[in-house]
Amino acid sequence: MDNRTEQLRKIKDKIVNAKNSPLYNFRIKNKFLPVIGEGSHYAKIMFIGEAPGKNEALTGRPFCGAAGKILDELLSSIGIDRKEVYVTNIVKDRPPFNRDPLPEEIKYYGPFLDRQIEIIKPEIIATLGRFSMAYIMKKFQPKADQPMAGGESISQIHGKVFTTKISYGEIKIIPLYHPAVAVYGTSKEILKKDFEILKQFVKK
Repeated sequence: MDNRTEQLRKIKDKIVNAKNSPLYNFRIKNKFLPVIGEGSHYAKIMFIGEAPGKNEALTGRPFCGAAGKILDELLSSIGIDRKEVYVTNIVKDRPPFNRDPLPEEIKYYGPFLDRQIEIIKPEIIATLGRFSMAYIMKKFQPKADQPMAGGESISQIHGKVFTTKISYGEIKIIPLYHPAVAVYGTSKEILKKDFEILKQFVKK
């Protein structure tokens, strides 16, 4: 077992036994699994979603439901195999009723995500949805590669490239819509266009 795998396994063990988590009792009551992350431990790109849904909590795998199928399709559209990337969420347990994660849940699970980033050392962090975008943008305070007009909502900055320096070097941060928006009506073509931005960095 290599060092990264061992370090990530320790994170998993801590989350599995996180009895002080605000979502631990809900997990146990429903016989759900925590969803830690999946993919290459040497991934160039890390995708960060918000929180697991029911399918994810039943299997312990991120993005394995309808949104996961769309994510796979988007990756395929730019010639990337899902096994090459790492996929995770900020919140590692499913919130009740598929509601949005609460601030205290993000605060609790955020350090686990921070550690995953430090271990895997991705060159590109692609956030999926507004909650992961808000967390990563606030934490790393990246600068836009191109001048921008307007605010900082996901509708205004999706598909834009930001750069920042963190503990292991310079990284790119690219906010993206959550794949689930295509399930609920947003054009998949908008998502595909945003994913094309990733292509230029991956194929270098």
